Amino acid sequence: MAAAPTNASFDHAVPTILPRSAHGISRSLIEENTLKVLYRLHRNGYLAYLVGGSVRDLLLGRSPKDFDVGTDATPQQVKKLFRNCFLVGRRFRLAHIRFSPDHLVEVATFRRHPHPDELPENPDDHLFFMQNQFGTPCEDAFRRDFTINALFYNIADFSIVDHVGGLQDLENRQLRVIGDPMVRFVEDPVRMLRALEFSARLDFSLEARIVEAIAEKAQAMDEASPARVREELVELFRHGVGAVVLERAQSFGLLRPLMGGYQAGETTFAMLAGLNRYFQKIGRVDEAMLLATLFLDRFWHKCPVQGSLPINEVLQAAGHLLSPYCNHFRLAHGLRHQAREMLTGCYRFARGPGHRGQKRFLLNPETPRALELFRLWTRSSGSDPALVTTWEKAMHTGPLPNEKTSMQANRRTRRRPRRRRQGKPA
Repeated sequence: MAAAPTNASFDHAVPTILPRSAHGISRSLIEENTLKVLYRLHRNGYLAYLVGGSVRDLLLGRSPKDFDVGTDATPQQVKKLFRNCFLVGRRFRLAHIRFSPDHLVEVATFRRHPHPDELPENPDDHLFFMQNQFGTPCEDAFRRDFTINALFYNIADFSIVDHVGGLQDLENRQLRVIGDPMVRFVEDPVRMLRALEFSARLDFSLEARIVEAIAEKAQAMDEASPARVREELVELFRHGVGAVVLERAQSFGLLRPLMGGYQAGETTFAMLAGLNRYFQKIGRVDEAMLLATLFLDRFWHKCPVQGSLPINEVLQAAGHLLSPYCNHFRLAHGLRHQAREMLTGCYRFARGPGHRGQKRFLLNPETPRALELFRLWTRSSGSDPALVTTWEKAMHTGPLPNEKTSMQANRRTRRRPRRRRQGKPA
């Protein structure tokens, strides 16, 4: 891949054009339906670019998760071209071209930052106005967060268009913000988390200005939407970098404002690393298990096994521990209930077999997930794995011998009720 000339000043006038012969992106690497959308837009006289992370990933030899299209056609013009097009978004209008129930291509019109004198008089209308000012590809590139995410693939001549120096940063394996990080991170605090994510996923170094800005503006994360932060956190584990990113976030002082005052325990990050591997193995993110893992260290301090607490008290303590975090992110009660049950299951496992209610616990469909969490904890804390093996055998073979004895001792003798004697007929 040829390197683009360094362009630290981000000159709007002179983009770097990388011809097809100078890069390795082939149309065979682009999803079929995305190509159909690009070609139809181009045939009808509109600019049609592959945009965003897909161009970055293709240049790095990675497989993109999805493909997004940028164009100078307005959402209404896109809708006229495609019968299977649906316009979405109240504030930021997008065109979704649906090819099947589980596959669509997202098409966005190039946007620009409006000039201050263009803003409406009513401040409440500013956000909608700013997000729907259509512009040129160059103006759209400068609205994006990082230089490596602002590269375009032009279907007209199969070239790469770079307005912001992203090609050079790919060559240097460095992450840079478009504009001043101090300003861009206040505009959208989630960009700080995304910077750590891309650095971990791509193994890129962070520009010095990014490091300084995160350290100084970490508290701005308090202003971020909890729903959006939650989505980004799940995405971290979907990409297998959750443990690394959250540990780096703690080193920058970003973790507490990011997660509603959350504090990690001694083995939290080691458990999260194991959880990353487990999610990669099963092919999905179990958010309830993630929630339980985040709080397992603190759970042991509240409910030490040596205390021999009644299960009702353990359940109550687990619920109180999870409540502030769940309320901050407005998590569903079902998710909170599953995490609470997994924490309580770990307590049952840690105190060993032979206790009341064990048979019912082993038959519970949630118990295998709790055992996986307990296994993660034993590996991360260096505890004896023999207890995990004992419980695995119990789950596959039924009650253990000492449990049978305990249940038999507690079993009440039931007698058949005596039949009432019928009175003699008169």
